[in-house]
Amino acid sequence: MIASLRGKLIFKDENIAVIECGGVGIKCLIPMTTAATLPPINEEVFLFTHMSVREDALDLYGFSSDAELKAFKLITSVNGVGAKIGLAILSQFESDRLFLIIASGDAKTLTAASGVGLKLAQRIVLELKDKVAPFGSGKNDTVIANTHAATVNSASKEAIEALCALGYTQSEASMAVGALDLSLSTEELIKQALKSLSRRF
Repeated sequence: MIASLRGKLIFKDENIAVIECGGVGIKCLIPMTTAATLPPINEEVFLFTHMSVREDALDLYGFSSDAELKAFKLITSVNGVGAKIGLAILSQFESDRLFLIIASGDAKTLTAASGVGLKLAQRIVLELKDKVAPFGSGKNDTVIANTHAATVNSASKEAIEALCALGYTQSEASMAVGALDLSLSTEELIKQALKSLSRRF
């Protein structure tokens, strides 16, 4: 099992990186979020990797961070989500944002990724919503956990619904409410969340 690669980057595009290690060029399939972080050609690069072994193929997937790798493994653990869709989702969303979207139950936003219909997005949220809290980059672990908690608390759930009615997405509303004291009243949660959202946008 190849867990990581360090070597000279000899080719890159938005889907592929080829890294020369010991004179051998190793091709990695990558999401666009990783492609955006790659250095210029002929410079040293490091990628976390995941190897997929099938009867008809041996593929290596590369990621710029451990959080991206964890997100890929988590997403592709869902029935019906293969590596191609996993890369498409990570090309659309950075890992921490993806975890927040799932934690908030925002299936609609997931459909922005190529090949992800609403039914598949709903399956991803259903299967992973209770699993994403431990998978942040570290700095966002608490935010992810609180976002999930906000979706099941009665007052915060009402506040999230009100914010969605005002045009915010489920994940935006859940993240804003999840950052607040969930013991507050629905009205106060809405008021403070709107202040936070107005500063952000």
